[in-house]
Amino acid sequence: MKVSLDINNDYEETKVTIQCQEVDDSIKEILDFLKGRETEFIVGKQGEMQHILKPADIHCFYSQTDAVFAVTANGEFKVKEKLYELEELLSPRQFVRLSKSVIANLHELSHFEASFNGTLCVHFKSGKKEYVTRHYVNSIKDALKINRRKEG
Repeated sequence: MKVSLDINNDYEETKVTIQCQEVDDSIKEILDFLKGRETEFIVGKQGEMQHILKPADIHCFYSQTDAVFAVTANGEFKVKEKLYELEELLSPRQFVRLSKSVIANLHELSHFEASFNGTLCVHFKSGKKEYVTRHYVNSIKDALKINRRKEG
């Protein structure tokens, strides 16, 4: 891979251009990294206080009756974004949808186990657990690079 850097005071903003034959895993990783840089923090409200939350510190997001909450080691914070907006803002290499109401930080997962009806039970380092609905099982297996092929 060839990398070029052009520094010039005449440029008004930074522009990144990637030229490639196809989008492979290394290109996806670069794009995710650049996209992740855009979201440096999320504002969460706890009581009357506004808190600045770093995505890396957030264990998961969940929705409950028209509100979305971020769960951290310091508690739960109400955020203004909807889950689908957070999915667009956050790196898909770090955050993955578990169900219609939960997005999890992959770096905060401890272990998981097969559950009834083809779902998964995901355990967080914090002790919290969530269920992955069947619709999202393949996406979390892909994110964790778990081989889904049956050998035989």
